Amino acid sequence: MTDAVLLQTIMFYIFAAITVASGVMVISARNPVHSVLFLILAFFNSAGLFILLGAEFLAMILVIVYVGAVAVLFLFVVMMLDIDFARLRSGFMRYLPIGALIGAILLAELILIFGSWAIAPGIEGLKAAPMTATAAHGAMTNTRALGDLIYTRYVLAFQIAGLILLVAMIGAIVLTLRRRGGVRRQRIAAQLARSRAQSVAVVNVPVGGGAGEPVEPVAAGE
Repeated sequence: MTDAVLLQTIMFYIFAAITVASGVMVISARNPVHSVLFLILAFFNSAGLFILLGAEFLAMILVIVYVGAVAVLFLFVVMMLDIDFARLRSGFMRYLPIGALIGAILLAELILIFGSWAIAPGIEGLKAAPMTATAAHGAMTNTRALGDLIYTRYVLAFQIAGLILLVAMIGAIVLTLRRRGGVRRQRIAAQLARSRAQSVAVVNVPVGGGAGEPVEPVAAGE
């Protein structure tokens, strides 16, 4: 085993151990802010694993999208909302048997899936296929190979997925939109439609008079 392979193996076990430990802390931490911070740590170490696998584009997307947007959004929402987490956990013991049953079923399914996992004989050739040199493009990188697949062969599925996400976003906005009574809102059309008499009042202030003294209004034609 060469030094480079040994270093990659050591880094893999370090990243994998930190990722698993961070995932456990996400669901076991009592403070939700700490849970989000452990989630960010898990994302960073998962990106490190992707880099070791040679998928630098996926690592960059994981850091930019999940760490830079989703996890930070979770953190801000948890910190800004006044949520009574003690009340949310009050029914934990009531639903524990059902949750344990569902968890046992999922665990059994995972065991069956990984137990029947088999590596295809020609998997090495398939893995190296996007990186092979072509006469038209030369040596193709990971990012370019993904772009060619997404925007050529799977462009219809990519567009359909984008439309589904757009519909889901609009539906979430509509479902969470609430109108509260008694809230004064700005009506720009009504403001622009006001006349001069409704907007401006001209008064005669006597010489030497102060702001607290009564004033005489002036007619619009004077």
